[in-house]
Amino acid sequence: MDPQTAAALLNPDVLAVLDSIEYSRAEEMQTQQRLRKQGLAPEVAAAVMTQAQLRVEARAKFGPFADSMLFTRDGLGQATRLPVAAMHAKRMHRGGPGLIADLGCGIGADALAFAGVGEASVYACDADEVTAALAAYNLRPFDAVAEHARAEDFDLARADALWLDPARRSGTNADGSAFRLSDPEAFSPSLSWAFAAAERVPSVGIKLGPALDHSLVPDGWEAQWVSHRGDVVEVALFNGHAQEREGRAALIMGDEGSLTVTEADLPADEVPVAGVGNYLFEPDGAVIRSGLVQALCGPLGAHRIHESIAYLSGDRPAEGPVAQAVSQYRVEDVLPAGIKAVRAALAERGINQVVIKKRGMDIDPAQVRRQLKLRPAKKGQPAKSAVVIFTRAGTQRCAILAHED
Repeated sequence: MDPQTAAALLNPDVLAVLDSIEYSRAEEMQTQQRLRKQGLAPEVAAAVMTQAQLRVEARAKFGPFADSMLFTRDGLGQATRLPVAAMHAKRMHRGGPGLIADLGCGIGADALAFAGVGEASVYACDADEVTAALAAYNLRPFDAVAEHARAEDFDLARADALWLDPARRSGTNADGSAFRLSDPEAFSPSLSWAFAAAERVPSVGIKLGPALDHSLVPDGWEAQWVSHRGDVVEVALFNGHAQEREGRAALIMGDEGSLTVTEADLPADEVPVAGVGNYLFEPDGAVIRSGLVQALCGPLGAHRIHESIAYLSGDRPAEGPVAQAVSQYRVEDVLPAGIKAVRAALAERGINQVVIKKRGMDIDPAQVRRQLKLRPAKKGQPAKSAVVIFTRAGTQRCAILAHED
């Protein structure tokens, strides 16, 4: 969307038209024709339809708030999920009321949470003109200002707390998706600028991609990898008042609550490697990314099955809070990793539907599925399913036949 179309979209009359639409893909053509008959220019009608569609998609992140917000497609994809933004807000308000500066605000997801909690004022900016305009619209009910500006041009002396979400995409791939940058100095603003800015503000949070190299985290900071409903969504670096601890942590957020795993939970000694027991545990991605897999061994009564592969095993199922940190599989058999052995084991048990997982082995699950040549269930009979996990246990390549609990 160009700035001219964005300005037209923000016209109160056009917004009223948008608010009257309940998007339906089946009726998209008819709705667009109706908008044209109402006198909207083609590009504005198209923008209204896009917004109606994005509002429906955004409900997964923002719930009912999405119906009064504006988005870009990239902005929605990169926006912080509402429960995660609420966690950010709690951190940013730890220093007390004042001004929270959200530099690189996107469509304003985090700024909305900052402004909706506590008594602090919020300043937000984004280097993209259209994105900044939509953020200003989204923040209109709150004590917040959103401007089109570069993070580097903000007067840091104004801020009591600083939130940075450096842009990590530039240009587009062949499929039209944004190209993800891997060099922290190519971020906007760069990571070195962010760390320098952090030295001038009492409370700091920096949102980054979860693949961040651990060596880039400054000494004394907190690095918290976050998963929400099973998706690893970020690593957030905290310093000053926003910080709760030093070192690495994993925050696992779900519908039933949250669980935090920290470096303090790591055992004093390396957990030994042993064979596959009655249960196989796959740690949550935030635990894996944070390098805290061994912190789960004690609560699970589990051990590693390989020195460098993030599977754990034990003889009893996961119980209590730690169960939120793993997917668990009841082991039926440990087979050689060859297709013939796996196919024979599945046929012997009458299994005709499988989920194929892998870790530490270079296989193509789709190709393996074809090679297994599973026969469909007979008419009128339910499918019999299992999970086949290709991995390494000790020095052996194996296929673990299991069932998800």
